Amino acid sequence: MSDPSRLKWLRIALVVLGVLCVALYPLMQVWPSGWAWHEGYSDYPMMIVGIYATLGVFLIRAARDPLANLSLIWFTVWSSVVHAGIMAVQALSHAEHRAHLWGDVPALFIAAIVLAVLMPRPART
Repeated sequence: MSDPSRLKWLRIALVVLGVLCVALYPLMQVWPSGWAWHEGYSDYPMMIVGIYATLGVFLIRAARDPLANLSLIWFTVWSSVVHAGIMAVQALSHAEHRAHLWGDVPALFIAAIVLAVLMPRPART
């Protein structure tokens, strides 16, 4: 894939992922067993929604100039891998959370892979 094409697709991926991050709360309402980790009242969901909504806004902004936002994009890649890995272990350890293996766990791994693949490659000397 050429660098201009990669950058074009990276911009699109950043906007799509940003919108999905902002849309986390509705996803938790539509499919709680795949996106929400708590039943009943908990402070956790709104904290994670706030963090991901903020990340989503910054990913959308980063789409304007991805090259100026490489550290944010790499943070998104690696934090998504770590978050998904921890959630996968927890989902496998607790039967009531197994639906997350079909919801937010693969979503985070896919997001990380897509962004990592589309990141610009250093020039070879």
